[in-house]
Amino acid sequence: MKNSNLIQRKRYNKLVLFISSLFAIFILILLIFILGILIYKGFNALNWQIFTKDTASPWENGGLRNALIGQLILSVAALLIGTPIGILGGTYLREYAKNPKIIEFIRNMNEIMLSAPSIIIGTFIYAVIVVPIGHFSGWAGIAALCILMIPIVLKTTDDILSLIPDTLREAAMALGAPKYKMITSVLYRGAKLGIFTGILLAFSRIAGETAPLLFTSLNSAFFTLNLNEPFPSLTITMFQYASSPYKEWQQLGFSAAFILILFIFFINITTKIILHKGIK
Repeated sequence: MKNSNLIQRKRYNKLVLFISSLFAIFILILLIFILGILIYKGFNALNWQIFTKDTASPWENGGLRNALIGQLILSVAALLIGTPIGILGGTYLREYAKNPKIIEFIRNMNEIMLSAPSIIIGTFIYAVIVVPIGHFSGWAGIAALCILMIPIVLKTTDDILSLIPDTLREAAMALGAPKYKMITSVLYRGAKLGIFTGILLAFSRIAGETAPLLFTSLNSAFFTLNLNEPFPSLTITMFQYASSPYKEWQQLGFSAAFILILFIFFINITTKIILHKGIK
């Protein structure tokens, strides 16, 4: 009887393993197919004028300079604003909050924000910022990206600080260090690798967002550094160009997609290297 149950479990295990392998191979083939198209169409269209000229009409030799710089400004500004808020929020949950109900409520709300579609965030910012001021702006786009980034950094900080042994906290406090000094000099130093990894992952997510920017910063075909007006971005330019009927714009759209995927790939590889060194 035991042997028959064992044989049945082994057969079931092999069946599940076979099905899982099939799905894994299917996803891998699909990923290779997508990357192949991006590399084939995007790499072939790359040239220096993409980085030196602004977007133009399909009958002119345009580039993506304004979109590239605009995307970089929006993403970095959201990074600089959202990172401290997320770290401080995670620190509060782990080190200062005492009421279990409040802690559970904040963590549940953060989980909801993590799973919320980005377009919902975009429509929220549209309602509370764009509509009251009467026009799209780069600041609205930064606000939307910040809201997308903060929950990731907050959760990462909260989880990483929970891994720091309580003995380190007690030792620092026993030596007379105030709580803020214990957090900044002991906890942050021990958790810096995990927190930095979470920041990179959050940055890689907001760098590729399109939907929230459609409702907030919109887009601009001109080079500008004024965040009080519609602001150029690579993701929206890529969407508009790739879906246009003009061959020249389609090539620029695939070039934008290729540049963006390379950037996100670089961030993810950097994250893996940091994690690997941290494990060692």
